[in-house]
Amino acid sequence: MKLHTADADRGKRLDSFLHEKLPQFSRSRLQTWIKDARVSVSGRTEKSSYVIRGAEEIDVEPAALPALKAFAEPIPLTILYEDAAAVVIDKPAGMVVHAGAGVHSGTLVNALLHRFDALSQGSDDLRPGIVHRLDRFTSGALIVAKTDEAHRDLAEQFSSRTVEKTYLALVEGAMEGSGRITRPITRDPKSRARMTARLATGRSALTDWEAIELMPGFTFLRIRLGTGRTHQIRAHMAALGHPVAGDRLYGAKTSPWNRYFLHAHRLAFRSPANGERITVVSPLPPDLAEWKSALHHPGPKTIE
Repeated sequence: MKLHTADADRGKRLDSFLHEKLPQFSRSRLQTWIKDARVSVSGRTEKSSYVIRGAEEIDVEPAALPALKAFAEPIPLTILYEDAAAVVIDKPAGMVVHAGAGVHSGTLVNALLHRFDALSQGSDDLRPGIVHRLDRFTSGALIVAKTDEAHRDLAEQFSSRTVEKTYLALVEGAMEGSGRITRPITRDPKSRARMTARLATGRSALTDWEAIELMPGFTFLRIRLGTGRTHQIRAHMAALGHPVAGDRLYGAKTSPWNRYFLHAHRLAFRSPANGERITVVSPLPPDLAEWKSALHHPGPKTIE
């Protein structure tokens, strides 16, 4: 396949440009193709770090997708929505989405392979069907693609920011009203496990928040994401001095609930199967509902 760079692409890394133009393939897969000389820039092979100059022709020779390495496991799943192209899973806290970092079983992918006969193959061989992710201890709604065509469609919807993503979060401290956070997010140079929004550099990020309820020492928020950066809500709230409750990685106090209070509550997207606008809601899980209820003494102040 052939791609052409424009003046607006100047300064981008080659692998970043390809991932932007070919979102159906993972960045690591594209980097492998570059390394294997399956990508040429104006007739030359380059490294992943090559900087785009503009007005270049890029040839990509996709390699055959390897056989799936993930295996099926009989793990129960809660289905919130399903059609011929996609399914929305209610992911529990503690479940990793796909294998990696020493985790090879008990993942959402293992459960999906047991439950469904077919999943999209557009991502890594360890991530069939996975279009987006939730952190391990974030619960809630997550979209999975059944076909390659659906994967491309959904990836484009995420890329063009037409998927509406709403979260519920409990944060430390008092926050009233509503606001928008536009601080860029990048890897924290002091800890590779953490992102940060306290530096002037990074990828653009947009988070809208609205205070729903005030409780002693905490605020219950409704949060809408305009972008999908790694740890976006966690990093943005920590940068404001209001870390997500229980999120020790981002400076919150320890909680007795063995997780942090962040839940993917609502997803709205266009179904690749029929073009209809679909809205899926995941109710607050019992552990978070109990956590919130335990803070209601003395009674909370509800924001009108």
